[in-house]
Amino acid sequence: MGAIYLIRHGQASFAAADYDDLSEVGREQGRILGAALTARQVEPSIVICGGMRRHAQTATECLAAQSREPVWELDRGWDEYDHNDMLAGLDPRYREQTAVAADMLGHVDPRRAFQQIFERAMARWVSDDFHDEYRESWPAFCARIEGALARLVARLGKSQSALVFTSGGAISVVCRQLLGLSDTRTLMLSATTANASVTKMLVGGRGLTLSTLNEHAHFEGALKHLITYR
Repeated sequence: MGAIYLIRHGQASFAAADYDDLSEVGREQGRILGAALTARQVEPSIVICGGMRRHAQTATECLAAQSREPVWELDRGWDEYDHNDMLAGLDPRYREQTAVAADMLGHVDPRRAFQQIFERAMARWVSDDFHDEYRESWPAFCARIEGALARLVARLGKSQSALVFTSGGAISVVCRQLLGLSDTRTLMLSATTANASVTKMLVGGRGLTLSTLNEHAHFEGALKHLITYR
């Protein structure tokens, strides 16, 4: 039986001019994840990265910790949604990351303030009433992720495994497909997916089965300070 490990990227640079860059915590998360996968004797036949820089940086740290070459296949089907375009549905200024960062830094708790705005923006994006206002609608995003998953399953050989470095939104859409989740439940899942966590699927004769979801025990105990969600 084959296996697919969906890996959410490490912590990115919140409130910075360029979000798509791992923080130092994010890089450490990638290294700890690599050591955990080595201990589990995960030996992938295929390694795939989405097209975000944070995907590639997480893959680099993780594979180096496994003593593997930083080599992977690029599949932009695993890209995350454009969060700035989504936020711009609430405020056109938010199409620029610098505007988001400037507004959030004015709050006592920038992360909490951002989360509240983000949740409102995402609810609007998912709503059936506004799909034509976005560069990539929610249905189009789901179809793209499901297509990327189908391509990978089709080429995965018997007993082979694959690592996919991607984002929380993409992982939640896969779970939406496998578990028949509503859009609301999918959004809730996306918000609670930890950085550098692992979601595992088994690939067999009956298709895909979700084995584990949002695994991040490799950060518990003495490393609990590395548990982050954004």
